Amino acid sequence: MRYISTRGEAPALGFEDVLLTGLATDGGLYVPESLPHFSLEEIRSWRGLPYADLAFKVMYPFVEDAIPEDDFRTMLRDTYGVFSHKAVAPLVQLDSNEWVLELFRGPTLAFKDFALQLLGRLLDYVLERRKQHVVIMGATSGDTGSAAIEGCRRCEHVDIFILHPHQRVSEVQRRQMTTVMGDNIHNIAVKGNFDDCQRMVKESFGNQGFLGGKTQLAAVNSINWARIMAQIVYYFQASLALGGPDRSMAFSVPTGNFGDIFAGYLAKKMGLPINQLVIATNR
Repeated sequence: MRYISTRGEAPALGFEDVLLTGLATDGGLYVPESLPHFSLEEIRSWRGLPYADLAFKVMYPFVEDAIPEDDFRTMLRDTYGVFSHKAVAPLVQLDSNEWVLELFRGPTLAFKDFALQLLGRLLDYVLERRKQHVVIMGATSGDTGSAAIEGCRRCEHVDIFILHPHQRVSEVQRRQMTTVMGDNIHNIAVKGNFDDCQRMVKESFGNQGFLGGKTQLAAVNSINWARIMAQIVYYFQASLALGGPDRSMAFSVPTGNFGDIFAGYLAKKMGLPINQLVIATNR
């Protein structure tokens, strides 16, 4: 599968290069040139699969040119084996027709664990094969930083630098980030706000000359396609658990930068019957 920029001016890339690149050279985001489409019969056959096996069915078309089947299966089982619930993303019923999908069963209790636990393993796998090293740089107001650090703490080919605004993250999240002991983990508290942290990161990505050509920067926020890809899975999992694909669903999604709701839109385009996606934001 090839990936193209949303702005249409950057060269198409394969999955490995998209994983390591972040933003396209024209400033756009890399997305698949085409989406796989699953028939209702195929989706129906996935009922009852463990989460990691369902994740393989949904995601493998995006990575099949880069990762052998057995390696990807093992990676997914390792990724979701660290979650605290057997279902990985269990459903809790509120009333006869409303359910909550619990996405806090990962190591840092953030929904971002679903993608970042996988992203760390993907990076280390690709970098080991290429005999390369990358520096991850990110800005956070809390949950992204702790989830990224936890996802990359055991990576042998990654150093991670996370900037957070000094005294402007919760105490729990500060401790999650700053108490991880690892030679490749680097936390930086910035006297300023989140926008200051984000500006520093963007400026670094825009001018990587300070790295001396010995390594490159990689992104772990939702500009990285691998994060969006991983979030598609739990839409399929929730639907199948509640009678899909023979029963259409509506999803109401708390949304900051639209990455999570975009994953739901992609699930719909890939064949999952979704009749409504409700964007819930803070006013």
